[in-house]
Amino acid sequence: MALSVASPAFRNGQRIPERYSKDGGNVSPPLQWHDAPRNTRSFALVLEDPDAPRGTFRHWAVYNVPPAHQGLGEDSGSSRSAAALAMAVNDFGNRGYDGPQPPHGHGTHHYHFRLLALDVPELNLPPKASVKDVLDAAQSHLIAQAETIGTFRS
Repeated sequence: MALSVASPAFRNGQRIPERYSKDGGNVSPPLQWHDAPRNTRSFALVLEDPDAPRGTFRHWAVYNVPPAHQGLGEDSGSSRSAAALAMAVNDFGNRGYDGPQPPHGHGTHHYHFRLLALDVPELNLPPKASVKDVLDAAQSHLIAQAETIGTFRS
């Protein structure tokens, strides 16, 4: 089986509930993954919106997640969780999760939750690393990746 990631809060390709949007509760959705390669030493998870008016907008990154983890609980991206999880600075300028918030009238946006299985236990990044920094550092350590996509429209 191949690495997979999903959320019990929404099905792949379906609408992300309001609770997980920036204008709603701004709570990160629960995520579960399965069938990681045996040589996985850590995970990173990135949330991106490629439909943003100025190009891909990065909403969240968690990294250095131990290989024994099989998911993240609801609200894992909050500032309260930041001490327990390594999180990058998103394109809003915040360290942690900021949910969907497409411009009004801009149509449906697709939010890609990408799980990266890595061959190192840690990505050595500075405390103010950006989501792009996480992606760049992960590229040379990538073993497998999976994604689930949610949609949102304001």
